[in-house]
Amino acid sequence: MSDTRRLVDAHHHVWNLDHRPQPWLHEPGHESIRRTFDTADLRSVATRPIAGRQLDCTVVVQCVTSVSETRELLALAERDPLIGAVVGWADLASPAIAAVLDELRAGPGGAYLRAVRHLVQGEPDPEWLQRPSVERGLRAVGERGLAYDVLLRSHQLEQAVRLAERLPDLALVLNHAGKPPIASGELSLWETELRRLAAHPQVRCKVSGLVTEADHRTWTVEDIRPVWDILLSAFGADRLMFGSDWPVCALAGGWNQWAATVEELLADCSAAETAAILTRTATRLYRLNSPNPKAP
Repeated sequence: MSDTRRLVDAHHHVWNLDHRPQPWLHEPGHESIRRTFDTADLRSVATRPIAGRQLDCTVVVQCVTSVSETRELLALAERDPLIGAVVGWADLASPAIAAVLDELRAGPGGAYLRAVRHLVQGEPDPEWLQRPSVERGLRAVGERGLAYDVLLRSHQLEQAVRLAERLPDLALVLNHAGKPPIASGELSLWETELRRLAAHPQVRCKVSGLVTEADHRTWTVEDIRPVWDILLSAFGADRLMFGSDWPVCALAGGWNQWAATVEELLADCSAAETAAILTRTATRLYRLNSPNPKAP
């Protein structure tokens, strides 16, 4: 598919509850997605184009702290042409992190491992990303040409800022725009820290997960627009990438409703900006045109 028609979803999940439990799904409010989801489900629901682009490639992202899950996602990427890259998990604080990453990359589908992620949002330590053991692990990630997907909440953004300062050569991808408190509308502290983080050129940002930070039932495009405007101002289109956070986004409307929202928000963007957000940023960061993880 040509670049002018290609749409990359830079953030989605799959899980099989018969094979691997997802304990987080038992939190209140997750009942509607407490079932198995696979890429066939994604294909069936992601039918709406954005700016004339149809979904062509995705980045599948880990859900639980399990190397076994990462192996399964890599094997799935090798089988399924929709998946162009995997964001996996490995214990960053482990002394064996380098060996684990090398083992993952050498195994089935290992060439699709392009980044790792940890659920920092669930860590009570306000300096988890500054632990020496974690920083050592992140250096091992960067040395292997991998990026680090940063998942945290808005009040934890200071950790990401310090990480960017300490490791300027490590490509960082802020997930879900740092989870701005859209439902409350209190965006000032989030914006301050986000702009500090965006000042570091090695940081990209996923425009994803926003609808679940808004009121799940009543949100509108105008609730999302202030965050969108801040992201464009802070990062520029060349460091933003579209992501659905499917199937989690189904809690607040679903893939097609989010796609329609993004198309409306893109109305004032140029063709080049639209291409960056919908295709080019993710393609370059996750090297979606090459299965070789060492390719430039």
